[in-house]
Amino acid sequence: MVGERVLLKVSPMKGVMRFGKKGKLSPRYIGLFEIVERIGEVAYELSLPLGLSGVHRVFHILMLKKYHQGCAHVIQWDSVLLYQNLNFEEELVPILDRQI
Repeated sequence: MVGERVLLKVSPMKGVMRFGKKGKLSPRYIGLFEIVERIGEVAYELSLPLGLSGVHRVFHILMLKKYHQGCAHVIQWDSVLLYQNLNFEEELVPILDRQI
């Protein structure tokens, strides 16, 4: 599996907003990341970009999903502003008009 590209699971936690959406609408996976090395039986080291330097590079196999060519569902991690703890600041948007 070394050299393959994978998606990284970012499970939503209750009350935490990650990657722009909250709850059921938040993305389940981000990526693409290349597997650099197999660590033990169930752990893999990923090649993470500098923008994710605060994240540990070794992940359990259950956190990874094999990438299949041509997937349009990949959310690019660099399109979002990340804090060190991978959280977002939620901003309120005013409602300007409504119809009944």
